[in-house]
Amino acid sequence: MSKEKQFVTEITPQHEDFSRWYIDVIKKADLMDYSPVRGCIVFRPDGFEIWEHIQGELDRRFKETGHRNAYFPIFIPESFFQKEKEHVEGFNPELPWVTEAGGEKLEERLAIRPTSETMIGHMYAKWIQSYRDLPVLINQWANVVRWEKRTLPFLRTSEFLWQEGHTAHETEEEARQETMQMLEIYRDFVENFLAIPVISGQKTPSEKFAGAVDTYSIEAMMKDGRAVQAGTSHYMGTNFAVAFDIQYLSRDNNLEYVHTTSWGVSTRLIGSLIMVHGDDRGLALPPKVAPTQVIMIPIGPPKAREQVLARTDELYAELKAAGIRVRVDDRADVSPGWKFNEYEMRGVPLRLELGPRDLDNGVAVLVSRISGEKRVVPQDNLVAEVQSMLDQIHREMYERAKQFRDDNFLSVDSLDEMKTLMENKRGFVLAGWCGSAACEKQVKEETGATSRNIPFEPAERKASCLVCGDAAQHTVVFARAY
Repeated sequence: MSKEKQFVTEITPQHEDFSRWYIDVIKKADLMDYSPVRGCIVFRPDGFEIWEHIQGELDRRFKETGHRNAYFPIFIPESFFQKEKEHVEGFNPELPWVTEAGGEKLEERLAIRPTSETMIGHMYAKWIQSYRDLPVLINQWANVVRWEKRTLPFLRTSEFLWQEGHTAHETEEEARQETMQMLEIYRDFVENFLAIPVISGQKTPSEKFAGAVDTYSIEAMMKDGRAVQAGTSHYMGTNFAVAFDIQYLSRDNNLEYVHTTSWGVSTRLIGSLIMVHGDDRGLALPPKVAPTQVIMIPIGPPKAREQVLARTDELYAELKAAGIRVRVDDRADVSPGWKFNEYEMRGVPLRLELGPRDLDNGVAVLVSRISGEKRVVPQDNLVAEVQSMLDQIHREMYERAKQFRDDNFLSVDSLDEMKTLMENKRGFVLAGWCGSAACEKQVKEETGATSRNIPFEPAERKASCLVCGDAAQHTVVFARAY
C-alpha cells in the first residue's frame, strides 16, 4: 500500500504549484522528454499518438470542406520576408538563420520556417493565372521553429508541430467566408473532440497576426485560470498577394489580386488538454483522443489466472474489432491497486476489471477515470456498454471544464476592480474597451493580462471602457495567458 501511495505523491498537487504539477504529469505519464537542444522536446509514443488522433480528425474535416494537403520547404530565403514588412517585423526576433551549408557561406541567409505565408505566396504567384485557378485550398502538416526565450513543453517550444492552411480566393467575401468556416471547424473540433469549451471572437489590432487584416481565435481556460489560444484563423486581404504579385485574370479580363487566408492549430492543443482536464491524480484524457481508451486488468488468485486471462483475451478481441483502443495489463508481478493508480495517472478514460467471480456471473466491472463510477455490465453486451460509458465520460469532461470556466469568468467595470480581482482570483475578465491602443496597453502593464479576443457572443455587453471610462466600442475578454 505504501508503494501505491508513493506513486501518486510523486505528482505535485495543482494548488501547491500548477507549473510543477504540469511538468510532473507530462514526465510521469511518458508524454515527452527533453532533448539536448534548448527549447525542443522529444515526443514519446503516447504524446505523439495524441497528436496523431488530433491530426487524423482535423485532416478528415479539412478534406470534407475541399482542402488538400501539400508540403513546402522548411528553408525560406531572407528576401521573401522583406517583401511583407509587417510580417518580417512580427517574426524577426524569433527567426533562426542558416548562413553556411556544404562548408560554404550562403549568398543569401535562409530562415528556418516560422510560418509559410511567404514561401506559399511565392508559389501561388506561379500557380495562379486565371479565375479558373481559384479558389486554391491547401493545407500543410509541418514543423516550424520560433526561437522562444521562455519555453514550456507542448505549450511553447522552439520547434513545434502544426498544420497551416493557406487559401486564395477571387473576392473578399469568399475569403472571409473561408476564414470563418475554418474558425468554426476549430471550435467544433476542440469542443466536441477534445471536450474543451472555448470562446470564439476577433483579436484586437495589437494582437492580430503579423500581416493579417483580421485575426480570429478560440480561447480556452486552463485550470490555473490562464488562457491558451487554441486556434486562429486569419483574413489576410491582399497584403501577401500584393507583396508576392499573386494576380489573376478576372472574369472581366482584368488583372486582380487574390484575397488570401491562413489558419492553424498546433501541438499546444496537447498542453491545453492536460491543463484543462488533468487533476492531482495525473492526466485525464478525453476518450476520442486518448491513446488507450480502455485498460483491461485481470484480477484474482493465481489458481484462477489462466481462466481469467483466457476470457480477457476473448473480450479484448471483441473490443478491438469494434474499433476501441484497448490494452491488457496482465503483469503478475504488480498488484492490481498499483495498476489502478498507474492508469489513472496516465489518463486512460475507462478501466475494465475482470475476476473469477465476474466470470461466474457473466459480467465485467467498468470504472470511469473521471467520476470514479463503477458499473457492472453483462459481458455479452460489453462493446455497447463500453461505447456508452466512453460517450458519457466525454460529456462529463466537457461539462466539468465548462463549469470551471463559468465559475472563473469575472465581469468588471473599471481597471481598479480588475486589478483587485486578479490579485485574489484566477480566470478570465470581461470588460468594456474604447478601442484605444493606449488603454489596452495600460491593462497589460498594470495587470499582466492581455486581450484574448472580442467575443462574438459575450455574456453581457459593456457600456464603458474599463480604463478611461469613455463609451465602449467593444466588450473584450482579458486574461493572463501562456
